[in-house]
Amino acid sequence: MECSCATSRGLVAEFLGTMGLIVVAIGSVVLAQSLVNDVFVETPPYIFVFINAIAVAFVLFALIETFSPLSGAHFNPAVTIALTVAGECPPKKACYYICAQMAGAIFGMILVNLFFYDVTGSLYFISDIDRSSIYLILSEFFCTFMLVAIIFGCVRGGSSRTPLVVGMFVGGMIITTSSTMFANPAIDVARIFTDAACGIAPLSALYFIIAGIAGAIASSVLFGWLYPVKLKKGEKCDAFDCSTKEDTCCEKNMVVIEGIER
Repeated sequence: MECSCATSRGLVAEFLGTMGLIVVAIGSVVLAQSLVNDVFVETPPYIFVFINAIAVAFVLFALIETFSPLSGAHFNPAVTIALTVAGECPPKKACYYICAQMAGAIFGMILVNLFFYDVTGSLYFISDIDRSSIYLILSEFFCTFMLVAIIFGCVRGGSSRTPLVVGMFVGGMIITTSSTMFANPAIDVARIFTDAACGIAPLSALYFIIAGIAGAIASSVLFGWLYPVKLKKGEKCDAFDCSTKEDTCCEKNMVVIEGIER
């Protein structure tokens, strides 16, 4: 993660990356449902979740690889907030990024409804799928907590495969958690406006957003302590103690780290 100001290129990258993430996260479910309806086939619900997981994992990997040099590839207000809490993203820049992410999410949702207009027959929906159960909210807290943990661990630990790890982690969590890992306030908002099985009612979306932000902040605090400094690429801490390596294998007096390093 490298420091950069909130340039116009960075904001456009956050907009496009979040838009692409929304298109694949929701479009993969809408397409699967439409194909099933076309051929009148009874399909187990888990098939939709598996298709969604594979699509999101692949595309997220590609999006991070493409846009991380420009913006750090947050694509997620919860991640941006976590980095701000850790002192790695200036609050003003975080606000710009979150606005770009939310705009990209809404535009991506409009695109999905437009792409599948011949199936849905409308460009505007309000989902009525209730996801307010406490176990789903707890799942969202855990998913976002672990997402931020993966990012901090990979980046501060000097991994060169962070985009791949994040993509694989998200895909895996989609098919192993009760909430199917929204873990992104921008996605929570976008899914309000779909009638697909991956939709969410407005009040439930609010609960998911609160749980996700809380999980991101908690993870930022914990992993900011576990990884107090950033390792140079390819180096490890003695006895896995980064605090002992500040003068040798870690960058000294690091100002900020942000985004996802290739």
